[in-house]
Order: sequence, then C-alpha cells, then structure tokens
Amino acid sequence: MSTPQPPTQHPAPEWHAAPGSPYPTPTYTSPIPVVRTNLVHALASEWTKIKSVRSTMWTLGVFVLLVLGIGMLTGAVVAGSESDLAGESALSLGFFGLLLGSMCVITLGVLTTASEYGTGMIRTTMTACPSRGRVLAAKGIVFFLVAFVVTLVSATLVGLAHVTMLEGNGAVDPTGSEWLKGTVGVSLYVALLGLLSLAVGSIIRHSAGAITIMVGVLLAPLVIALFMFSESLKDVQQALFEYSIPNQMSIFYANSLSESGPSGWDPLWILLGVTAAALAAAFVLLEQRDV
Repeated sequence: MSTPQPPTQHPAPEWHAAPGSPYPTPTYTSPIPVVRTNLVHALASEWTKIKSVRSTMWTLGVFVLLVLGIGMLTGAVVAGSESDLAGESALSLGFFGLLLGSMCVITLGVLTTASEYGTGMIRTTMTACPSRGRVLAAKGIVFFLVAFVVTLVSATLVGLAHVTMLEGNGAVDPTGSEWLKGTVGVSLYVALLGLLSLAVGSIIRHSAGAITIMVGVLLAPLVIALFMFSESLKDVQQALFEYSIPNQMSIFYANSLSESGPSGWDPLWILLGVTAAALAAAFVLLEQRDV
C-alpha cells in the first residue's frame, strides 16, 4: 500500500499594518510564478485560434482543391489535345488555379481579424492581451506563414505534375529562376494578398464588407479595362491591365497581359508596399478605436 502524502502546504498570509493605519491587513504571495506575456505567447494563441476554427479548414481545403484540381485538369486537357507549347514553360498553366484559389486566401485573411468583431471575441482577446499592436502582429505573422506554406506546397505539386504531363508537348523545362518565381515568388505574392485582406478586415471590422472590397480589388480593374473601348481612355485601360492583380500574378509565370509595366519581381515589391501601408493604417486605427 502506498503511503498517503501529506497535503500541500500553502504559505499563510502575512499581516502587515498599512502606512498610516493602526490595523494590520493581510498580504498574500502566490506560489504560482507570474510570467510577463510577450509576442511568443500571442503567436501561440493566434495559432491555436486559426487551426481550431472551421473556416480555416474550409477555405484552405477549397484553395488546395482549386489549385490542384484546376491545375491537373488544365494540364490533362493540354496534354490530351497535343497542343504545341514550343518555347513555353511547363509551369505557366499553374496560373489559372492560383488565380481562383487566391479568393479563398482573401476570405481567410479577412475572417482572421473581422470575424472576432462580429462574434464579440475581440473583447476577450484584448482582455487577455491588452497590447493591441502585438495582437495584430501575431495574427499577421501566423496567417502569412500558413498561407505561404500551403500555397508553396500546392504550387510546387502542380508544377511538378505539369512538367511531367507536358513533356511530350514541346514545353520547355523550367530553369532554376523560373522554378523560384513560379513557386516561392507566387506563394509570397498570394500570402501578401491575404495579409492585405487581413489588414482591410481589421480596418473595416465587417467580414462581408471587407471580402467584397478585396474581391473588387482583385477583379474590378481587369473587368473595367476590358470594357474601355474609347481611344481617349487607352492610357487608363493600359494602366489597369498592367497593375491588375491577375496580370501581376501572371508575371511570375512569364505570361504578362501587356508588353509594358511591371516585370520580374516588381509585382511583389508593389504589393509589399501597399500591404505595409494598409497594415500601418490598421495599427493606428486599432490603437485609437474602441473594441
């Protein structure tokens, strides 16, 4: 038989007289160590949130399904039609799935911040971590890493499949630079697009409104440019073509819709600047407004 253990002894409160008072008052020192919270704790909290809610699984699941499904379907159709892809990179067909899939990343980015305002959970979050800037920074870091990794894996799998499937269609094997842009480059771009959505969600504080704005940013410039037939609007039409998000994404696959405008890694730096400005605005507004 095991020997019963004596009960844990907790320190008894000590009695001290408060300054200027003849009556002693009890003071108690907790045996539980008190740890000052920091960014690591906020990151752990946001990681627990993003992996626990159903919206993450649904949006990322649909994203992977779109990227892989449309990518494989496009590759199979082109390979079966015996189209001549002489001189074209085998990675170029991965653009179509990523363009549609980016809407899932936009949705998840908005929900990462705006959904807490809709449910009232933001009050609990700010009570647990009064440093508002730290909360937003943790949300941004966790979301960006999740979006980047999922996009990178999906884009790489589609790229490998296309290189194998289009081998007999005259497609050129991608160079190291093309692989880097078609996988890491476009994944950084999509993750930044989602991070921009996260900032807009924090600014708007309304999921449906922020998603609508971001879908408009994604598609509206290109759609508007397609219906500009007037000669006086040619310059505006050209600018909309060049700086529309679909065109900038296609640049990573060397399939720009225009012969001028951004090239190489320029789309990534442009979106980085826009996202940084949106995040700065989100930080300022978060500190000034009530939750």
